[in-house]
Amino acid sequence: LRREGFCVTQATVSRDIKDLKLIKVLTGDGHSRYITSGMGEGQNYGKLLSIFSESFVSADYSGNIVVVHTLPGMAQASASAVDSLKWPVILGSIAGDDTMMVVCRDPAAAENVATRFCGMASQK
Repeated sequence: LRREGFCVTQATVSRDIKDLKLIKVLTGDGHSRYITSGMGEGQNYGKLLSIFSESFVSADYSGNIVVVHTLPGMAQASASAVDSLKWPVILGSIAGDDTMMVVCRDPAAAENVATRFCGMASQK
């Protein structure tokens, strides 16, 4: 940033990243980058994100479907968190005890959603 003419401290950048609700994700080529979480405002979002990240075990996708594994008994709460995101690429979710299925608009969206879920969970 300094090379580009910005005079900021690491603390300022870190605080701004948190305020903007950016999450760090791994790209397909092994590099990291920041993306927006797509979450709305309000205190419940923080609680729901916390529930999601604390109960998340894994996520994978096939076609336009993302399968998320959670701790036992936590899939429905995690599905509620996902529904509250209101991401336009997510058509809906359904949950059992420890597994949630998220239906996306297309396979590319499913890959992106699975990556974003892993990034959200790493924010613990």
